[in-house]
Amino acid sequence: MQIQNIQLIKHQHGTIERYYLPAEKLIKGNPEQIVSNQYTSPCGQFHCGTWQSGPGKWNVKYTEHEFCDILDGLSIIQDEAGNSLTVAAGDKFVIPAGFQGTWEVVDQCKKIYVIFEQHP
Repeated sequence: MQIQNIQLIKHQHGTIERYYLPAEKLIKGNPEQIVSNQYTSPCGQFHCGTWQSGPGKWNVKYTEHEFCDILDGLSIIQDEAGNSLTVAAGDKFVIPAGFQGTWEVVDQCKKIYVIFEQHP
């Protein structure tokens, strides 16, 4: 492998996917989601890129492990028991596979994500 195989993660670089969440996930609002996946491993289990969303709240159920680096905005992540974590620009954290709860974007949120999806 050579230096050109190193993938820089840039804001809004590469193919940009815009979408809205399915109605069954929505709790409040209907924010547009914008993803720019910038790397997928050959095995298809490892991904990274940028994600952003406008204000809204929705249900989440993680089948993957995700590292997040919040670049802008403010979000509240809540588990099924009602415990919450507020994350803002500069916060870095991991959401483990199996987490269920809600994600609420309070103020336009942008993050770098790194995902590992373990296949059986």
